[in-house]
Amino acid sequence: MSAFYGPPKPDEDMISLIHHAIHTGVTFLDTSDIYGPFTNEILLGKALKGGVREKVELTTKFGISFADGKREIRGDPAYVRAACEASLKRLNIDCIDLYYQHRVDTRVPIEVMIGELKKLVEEGKMKYIGLSEASASTIRRAHAVHPITAVQLEWSLWSRDVEEEIIPTCRELGIGIVAYSPLGRGFLSSGSKVLVNLTDDDFRKHIKFNLLPTSLVVIVYR
Repeated sequence: MSAFYGPPKPDEDMISLIHHAIHTGVTFLDTSDIYGPFTNEILLGKALKGGVREKVELTTKFGISFADGKREIRGDPAYVRAACEASLKRLNIDCIDLYYQHRVDTRVPIEVMIGELKKLVEEGKMKYIGLSEASASTIRRAHAVHPITAVQLEWSLWSRDVEEEIIPTCRELGIGIVAYSPLGRGFLSSGSKVLVNLTDDDFRKHIKFNLLPTSLVVIVYR
């Protein structure tokens, strides 16, 4: 809606779409401070007014900073807290249902980062902790500090490497999986023709795919 898949869409149209989705049964909304950046959280904040907030589980993410136009992965406690406070303000809410670390900052021990999120849970600023694109060992270390509720990762018919270690680890620990791009960003539902109408600022037009034999699925119609 707000970034990456072509130009941002009009707020009025997107709010109507969000309300339609909720009306038809969608109960889980997933965003991030990097979507825009920031503008998708602001959009959701507008869409969730008037009692709509109570109808959904709301998740957002932190961890990718674009300060001064420079992209940086951050997980230091001061940044984690500041990012949470900023997301709460943009979303116009008091508590985030599920708060993910969008990408793991390898410079900061995962135990330190989770320790700060644990404090935010105790302060009532968030309910549950999530990780995105984390390794199995990182998930285990994080879960030992505070229960991890969900792990977000790419999982589809053409992206199955997570089935080797990460999925079994999450199942063992009772951690939920949130699969992004389950239809391969549209390629598995529309095929290569999905590229035809993409604008130059749609990042899918510039993806380089490396399909391993274990990831390639061939469907034969009889």
